[in-house]
Amino acid sequence: MTAINTQTPFVPGRLEQMSTRIAFFIAGFGLAAWAPLVPYAKARAGLDEATLGLLLLCLGAGSILAMPIAGLLATRFGCRRVTIGGTLLICLALPLLATAGSIPLLIATLFVFGAGLGIVDSTVNLQAVIVERASGRNMMSGFHGMFSVGGIAGAAGVSALLALGLTPLWAIVVVIVLTLAALLKAAPHMLAYGSESTGPAFAVPHGVVLFIGLLCFTVFLAEGAMLDWSAVFLTTEKQIGEAYAGLGYAAFALTMTAGRLTGDTIVRRLGARRVIVLGGLFAAVGLALATLAPGWEVALAGYALVGIGCSNIVPVLYTAVGKQTVMPENIAVPAITTLGYAGILAGPAAIGFVAHASSLSIAFLLIAAMLVAVAISGRILKV
Repeated sequence: MTAINTQTPFVPGRLEQMSTRIAFFIAGFGLAAWAPLVPYAKARAGLDEATLGLLLLCLGAGSILAMPIAGLLATRFGCRRVTIGGTLLICLALPLLATAGSIPLLIATLFVFGAGLGIVDSTVNLQAVIVERASGRNMMSGFHGMFSVGGIAGAAGVSALLALGLTPLWAIVVVIVLTLAALLKAAPHMLAYGSESTGPAFAVPHGVVLFIGLLCFTVFLAEGAMLDWSAVFLTTEKQIGEAYAGLGYAAFALTMTAGRLTGDTIVRRLGARRVIVLGGLFAAVGLALATLAPGWEVALAGYALVGIGCSNIVPVLYTAVGKQTVMPENIAVPAITTLGYAGILAGPAAIGFVAHASSLSIAFLLIAAMLVAVAISGRILKV
């Protein structure tokens, strides 16, 4: 099959912006639907924290391996086809994640689930860069805000269904129906092409691109801790019921959504540098509060503060990637996406090993210290 002509005169408009927002929603919705299922999977397979961390590493491996491949496929076949394929992989894996009780099956399913997430994440970020550039205005915070909207709907929605008495499998059936409905709405207006630039789909980041990628890794690591470990922490350390454990991620996603949906205004008023500095400090304080303060109610407030702090750091960093001249944009964006999302997908596996060696509280406090480093870095990064 011949490559799609990327030198097309077509300019993305409002319908393409709408499809980009829905695609980000799908990515957040599918990912967050897994959060309330983690304690159930842990109990079904009889896993300790170290083994659970190893399984989560399989999810991260599938995603990280898929991301650069997705960039190549999007350039050849277009964002539309690749996004559809990744979404179908997510829908295929979710029912198994809700029912699998053996470690080998969980390993395979988490790998496929991670691959689907990686394909969708990488491709929608590529489409977002193209659509934002065509619009002539800053839209990245709004796009990422829809990812957070999906996170709220996925985590809180599945938690609500479980609290109403539905089994994990039937809760996931509802998730799949809604995901496919959103895909049918978005697909006709997804871009039929990929990057408008030429070059390899992936390259090892260096210079300022590597620096930005490491900052993305840290912020996404904090988000991954909320996704994969907040429910476990609330059930084991704060004695909250399993059916309500997803409220931790929901509190984080709610404030992150509010921050991102108003992010363009916030960045314009405070400046990109202050957004990074203040955001890193707020997130660090919130995570420390959630870890050290007694009571699950205070922990939820801490997770909400983490969401406020993290909300606009990554969109600002994506904008900074577009301004740098060390690497071409079409190479830097997939490289940064892969390195950044390693935090949300592979990082939580490391949290499991740290928790096994010491405690989950120690692991969370280490992330808080890394977020302080992000705040310090914001003072020296040119954005």
